[in-house]
Formats: sequence, structure tokens, C-alpha cells
Amino acid sequence: MVMSTTATITIDLILDRHNTRDVLRAILDAILFHRLFGTVKPKTREVLGVTMPGVSDSEMEKLIEEKVDAFWREIEKGRSKHGQIVVTFSEKRPKKSWFQVYDEDVPWEQWIINAEMRQPRDHDRQDFDTALSNTLTKAIQTMLSHTSSDRGRTAVPLITKAAGISPFPVRIAVRIGDVEVG
Repeated sequence: MVMSTTATITIDLILDRHNTRDVLRAILDAILFHRLFGTVKPKTREVLGVTMPGVSDSEMEKLIEEKVDAFWREIEKGRSKHGQIVVTFSEKRPKKSWFQVYDEDVPWEQWIINAEMRQPRDHDRQDFDTALSNTLTKAIQTMLSHTSSDRGRTAVPLITKAAGISPFPVRIAVRIGDVEVG
């Protein structure tokens, strides 16, 4: 049996109520842009002066919207100011049990977005937005350097089926505190 190691990439964000949704949509869109291997129609999104790549696909856009909304609803309830969105790419591998053979999802890469909510004072707004803009630029650089690196390229399993926008299962999980939501 071959043991696989899951590549893990972490992006830390400090957000406020004003820009949370736009930033999270843009980050998720950019991750999917770099990791969907089917025929992708590209798009761009401007967030705080940073041009972010994305995927023009109604199914992926709906998934992103659902997960960002789930994150936002739970943060709005005020139970926690910290949350996490985890994007997991996996491959289907046959697994044998006593009486059957079935496919199991085996993760090959995870993107962990740690988000902390803060509310800057009015006189700190420009500095806050500038810092977040720099974080977005750094996140794009992280995506590019990882996906083009040897480690990032070898993490991708052999593509055996080219159906749809992704030959691999994609899962996006939202956690607020230690509870998965949405």
C-alpha cells in the first residue's frame, strides 16, 4: 500500500466586516483557478486593488458563494471571531473491504484559509486595507510558487479521466471554532 502525503498550504487573513465576503470569494476562486484541470474559462476579480484570477463556471461560483455565506452567517452569530475554510483536492482510489471493492477519496492537497475578524477604527482603515491588499498579493504569490514548484506539480495525481471542470473531487469545508458548518 502506498502512503500519500497531503500537501498543505496555509493562507492567514485578517478581515473586517466590510471586505470579508469579497476577499474570501477571491481567495477561493484563485485557488480553484490554479487547481482545476478541466477546460476552464478564466475571469478576474478586483479586490482592494489586487487583480485575482478566477474560474467562470456556474457550479464552482455557486459552491464558493454557499461556503462564503456559511462562513459569514456563523461569524455574524458572534460565537467566534476566528474561522477556517479548507479546500481539499482528492483522488478516487479503489479500496477493498471484506465483501466489496469501492472508491475512497484520498486527499492529495489541502488549502487552509485561516480568517480572523477584526474591526479597525476609522483612522486605521487605510492601513488595514493596505495590509490586507499586501496579504492578497502574497497569497497569489504563494499559489503561483506552490503550483509551479516541483512539490506542487508532483502532488497532482495522474489524470485518468478528463470529464468536467475537475478530474478530481473538490471539497470546501467551513469551520468556525471547532465546528464544521454549512
